[in-house]
Amino acid sequence: MIVAGFGFRNGVTEASLRAALAATGGVPDAVATVAAKAPALACLDLPVIAVPLHLLHKQQTLTEGAASRAAYGTGSVAEASALAALGPGAHLLAPRSVSPDGMATAALAKGHPL
Repeated sequence: MIVAGFGFRNGVTEASLRAALAATGGVPDAVATVAAKAPALACLDLPVIAVPLHLLHKQQTLTEGAASRAAYGTGSVAEASALAALGPGAHLLAPRSVSPDGMATAALAKGHPL
């Protein structure tokens, strides 16, 4: 199973989310982000996995963003969400991709769902 994890700023548009996803070059089976922001992903017409905040802290990310670290305790909400949604044994397919407007990031992870 492939999950696209997302990180995004408040006020993100569907176009920004789709652009970040397109930049990954992949086609996910589901999408994931921190639970408080999960409803914003409904526009992508894929199953949405709401990741509890405490699970983000446990994930090893490939990239490090200062804003993400300060707000969520992880280097990349996108990467950590994708990994946490799949659980132990999941791995990132590549570092996060950023939408052209900088409002959204997406990262793909592969693994077996919890």
